[in-house]
Amino acid sequence: MVAESIKALVLGIVQGITEWLPISSTGHLLLLDSLLKLSLSAEAKELFLVIIQLASILAVVILYFSTLNPFSPSKDKAEKKSTYILWAKVLVATLPAGVVGVLVDDFMDSHLYRWEVVAAALFGYGVLYIFLEKGKWGTREKQVKQLGDISFRDALKLGLFQMLALVPGTSRSGSTILGGIIIGIERAVVAQFSFFMAIPVMAGASLLKLIKLGFSYTKDEYVLIAVGFVSSFIVSFFCIKALIAYVRNHDFSVFGFYRVALSVVVVIYFLGVGI
Repeated sequence: MVAESIKALVLGIVQGITEWLPISSTGHLLLLDSLLKLSLSAEAKELFLVIIQLASILAVVILYFSTLNPFSPSKDKAEKKSTYILWAKVLVATLPAGVVGVLVDDFMDSHLYRWEVVAAALFGYGVLYIFLEKGKWGTREKQVKQLGDISFRDALKLGLFQMLALVPGTSRSGSTILGGIIIGIERAVVAQFSFFMAIPVMAGASLLKLIKLGFSYTKDEYVLIAVGFVSSFIVSFFCIKALIAYVRNHDFSVFGFYRVALSVVVVIYFLGVGI
């Protein structure tokens, strides 16, 4: 049980890091799941992945609770109004991926959740990151420099970019941040907005899966799920803060190089084990 708990801890840590960095949590968890082989039933393993994802979302909610809370007594009328407007923009941004995701979720799980697709997405988006950041897109002056300056049109555009993340290995945060760079939003601003976009999309998708999966599991399985939840939450909390601090003075090209390197690792590993 100790060995299994360590595996759950590692998977939670990896989820907490990779969910928010534009490097694809799916790619990392696919590789680690093959390496670690957590001893859970198929349904319990799927629940485990859902729960550690929910832990990542909870970290965003707590970290930005003041920003996202329109009922805060410390906010005046204008600040509360701007919070409602922020939520309206977030909902507009989540509609495209939310609607399409419900329609194609089962298809994606059964047809695209394969290492070949993940490796291709890792490589393709890695190259795109490097190209954009080292080209004119990365160096040009950004028009949107504050969270409140994101328009409803910008939010919809970011929502359309987020749809790309329905393909495993693409990265939800990676897609939205990539879109933000293209349409001229400051990196730290679009990164923060992408965190908020994750709340309704990931929470909604996770809750649907929770209803589908149910809660009939063994005590040991619940212990492993709890370990993954706690580690994912704690690591997500600090990773989000670190990413915002990083992007204030750096571009995202390093993540592009990392994605390309990881795609090579995925290909070599899965070809080597004959899967």
